[in-house]
Amino acid sequence: MRMIKRSATLSLGLAAALAASVTLSGPAAAASTPIGACGGGSYHVIDSHAFGSSAVTYLLYNGTTNCVVTWKTGAAGNTTWVRAVIWPYGGEGKVDADYYRYYAGPVKVNAPGKCVKWGGSYGGSWWESGWEHCG
Repeated sequence: MRMIKRSATLSLGLAAALAASVTLSGPAAAASTPIGACGGGSYHVIDSHAFGSSAVTYLLYNGTTNCVVTWKTGAAGNTTWVRAVIWPYGGEGKVDADYYRYYAGPVKVNAPGKCVKWGGSYGGSWWESGWEHCG
């Protein structure tokens, strides 16, 4: 009987510790740069489109993968409709759009040597490129 009580006490203690650790860990913090949102490393900005002083949609590339992020600049922290989108030539497009506080994306496609269309939205404004960055 004493062994069962001890086992139950240890199990409850372990369950409580695990529950506390799950409760204390929240969602990951927002990235602090567009490069960080794409995953850091060797990503670099190859193009951008500004929505005035409110947001910028960035196209980043790391040698094989294109990444698009629409980064809020003027109203960061306030919930606003933002969108990031990319299509590889001959492939499926990817989009992330919602009412976000800091940025939309990242949306990524592996498209080395292929043209891409990319774009974004901020509030009621939207922009999309033609087929470009082909090589």
